[in-house]
Amino acid sequence: MSVVLHPLLLPTYLFAFILYYLPAPALSLPMQSRWIVLGMILFTTFIIPGLGAYTMVRTGHLDSMEMDRREQRRLPLLFTGLCYAITAYLFYREPAFDEIFYFIMVLITASVLLTYAVSLFWKISAHSIGAGGAFGLLMLLSKLVPDVSMLFPIAFATILAGSVLSARLALHAHTPYEVYTGFGTGLLLVLSAGLVIL
Repeated sequence: MSVVLHPLLLPTYLFAFILYYLPAPALSLPMQSRWIVLGMILFTTFIIPGLGAYTMVRTGHLDSMEMDRREQRRLPLLFTGLCYAITAYLFYREPAFDEIFYFIMVLITASVLLTYAVSLFWKISAHSIGAGGAFGLLMLLSKLVPDVSMLFPIAFATILAGSVLSARLALHAHTPYEVYTGFGTGLLLVLSAGLVIL
């Protein structure tokens, strides 16, 4: 579960849900071009950050792609945050995208930068922050698009979040406090932003 639900893949999963689960009239983006947008998101939020981390391993800046040591998470998180911020800016500048694209990408970027800031002094679980943030975003979508039933997606997200947290604990990658604090941090970040926007 830690690999399938890696934090770098969460933006692609979330936008795939938005692009193909929400009814077509909820977004102005034409259905026939949505796969291109999803491909762009995959490229800028997963492939480029992943290649960046791989390059850091090859050049000796990281011991491994797992980044077990807190000190080694800073540079990859900062680079990932930069990639995500650029993606958010592209959504903001291009009028073809609905505001929800920019809003969600900004929240994801904020969660990455928050993980970076916390990692300066403590090893918080990035997987858990991502899981909490994704869960919170689904809850926000239930308010933003009230005509769409979000019961099943939220229930499914609850199961997945529990699986991710359990996997991080089973792998001894984090302490329970790091895992639960990460989930709560991601959830509160998104819900707090939602309260301000809504």
